[in-house]
Amino acid sequence: MRKTSFLAAFLLSAIVTAPNVQAMEIEPFRSANRSPVIQIYGLPSETSSHLLPAGKLQLGLTQDIASIHSQSSNGNEEILLDGELYRWNIAARYSLTDKIELGMEIPFVMQDGGFLDGFIVDWHRAFGLSQGGRDTSPKNRLVYQYKKDGQTKLDMRDDSGGIGDISLLAAYKLYDQQTDSDHDTLAVRTQLKLPSGNSKKLLGSGGTDLALFLSGAMNRTTNYGILGLYGSAGGLFTADGDVLKKQRNNWVGFGNVGLGWSPAHWIGFKVQCDMHSKFYKQSSLDELGKFATSMTFGGTLKFPGNYLLDIGVAEDIAVDTAPDVTFHLGLTKRF
Repeated sequence: MRKTSFLAAFLLSAIVTAPNVQAMEIEPFRSANRSPVIQIYGLPSETSSHLLPAGKLQLGLTQDIASIHSQSSNGNEEILLDGELYRWNIAARYSLTDKIELGMEIPFVMQDGGFLDGFIVDWHRAFGLSQGGRDTSPKNRLVYQYKKDGQTKLDMRDDSGGIGDISLLAAYKLYDQQTDSDHDTLAVRTQLKLPSGNSKKLLGSGGTDLALFLSGAMNRTTNYGILGLYGSAGGLFTADGDVLKKQRNNWVGFGNVGLGWSPAHWIGFKVQCDMHSKFYKQSSLDELGKFATSMTFGGTLKFPGNYLLDIGVAEDIAVDTAPDVTFHLGLTKRF
């Protein structure tokens, strides 16, 4: 116990006393709402306001594992979303000039019954949290079903996997001011999502989406490391597509805000809130017709070779508007 306590104290001292100039700047998590009826649309996951220097390339691989269990009904609607969704995203960004950046994202999506139900039930039981019906439902099943006015609008029970909807990215630097202690950035970003995924398997929406938004960040060097504040806000136009197209809400607003602290060059902590307006109209169910809010907690580790690893856990702050829990990993490398 003495050795363990000494080691913990040594590591804490190393973090706190690390030179501030070596601390890393705070960047957003590269994730979004992974609900099976939302992730098929073009919500941007890349929202950083910091563009690469001219001629530089960044490659990234992210993985989101979302555990979904939500069941609700009203007078004329009922919905059941029960399953697990895995999304891997291969991303590339290249800066043509100091002000213009282009990129591409290729997602691979898999959905099945998963394996996390038992773990989440035990976790909720241990901390006295609401089970939301998960403890009395069949374990590790896949059912995405929605009925309205007695008609089945969505019914998916078979495992699926494949390429999702590919996105093309572009960004333009509006402002970048850096001093010895401060760094402020502002950029406008756009994203075009193409209908490359199979909409019948909820790998894509079957339509083309276009997003336009502003991203900004402030990083301040203090005696205790770098403090960062960032955010983005914009609009998304989505085509009707193939999924519940008669209930599609074509214009969606979205944004995020985050706060972080990096005490040393190799570690940073951050919390991020993601929000968007409803994607579906003519529904009062939380899963379809409510403003969505989720919160991601975690941080970033820096490894030799300029590799950055994001680790985060997201919870649905507005219950049932996003997955119960999403585990996020994101690895990036700049060349």
